[in-house]
Amino acid sequence: MNDNRPRFKILLVDDDRELCAMLQEFLAGEQLDVSPCHSGEDGLRVLATGQFDLLILDIMLPGMNGLEVLKQLRKTDAVPVIMLTARGEDVDRIIGLEFGADDYLAKPFNPRELAARIKAIMRRLQATEAKPQTLRLGGIELDARTRRVNVDRQPLALTGTEFEILRCLLEIPGQVVSKERLSERVLGRRLLPYDRSIDTHISNLRGKLESAGNRTDSIQNQRGVGYVLIPGG
Repeated sequence: MNDNRPRFKILLVDDDRELCAMLQEFLAGEQLDVSPCHSGEDGLRVLATGQFDLLILDIMLPGMNGLEVLKQLRKTDAVPVIMLTARGEDVDRIIGLEFGADDYLAKPFNPRELAARIKAIMRRLQATEAKPQTLRLGGIELDARTRRVNVDRQPLALTGTEFEILRCLLEIPGQVVSKERLSERVLGRRLLPYDRSIDTHISNLRGKLESAGNRTDSIQNQRGVGYVLIPGG
């Protein structure tokens, strides 16, 4: 039976051609269309066509490395990004998240784990079921249909992960959302010990809100519990 559902289009930027070929074949079996390229410069050029739903980006690239690519990309594009890092390179992971990566995997990894991370992001992007489509708090307005956020009527550029975190917090302002819940809802995976991904995304989101002039409502950390969006008075 033919599956007529639209296939998710992925750009894979990695200079390991053998790995690219293996992932391209494996992910095709998961109904994912993967196009490889092997340099950061080529990756940015291809992404500019706007044809891709997600980017898998290796940090260790010749010439322009993955972190430089991500920093350049985030000036104009909020496409979801999964970073590939060397095992044990915690600094690279943290910087990647600070630059706007949505998630990361350490090499070597199981291709099934990569497929699971991709599908978690797919579900997040496609989740438009019975939830409020417009959320407001103070000067913040989030439109789930257009995936746009305004602060004091001015547009605020967020990554997909930052958008989903803000959406979770706006759904229940004044109530604590656990880090476990945020990880499962936003990243599509359970929270692992010593995993600082959610904390880094929250820090980035808080900084963007404050830079946009939002001084009334604040995201606060309830130590050992989670995060809460406190409505301003």
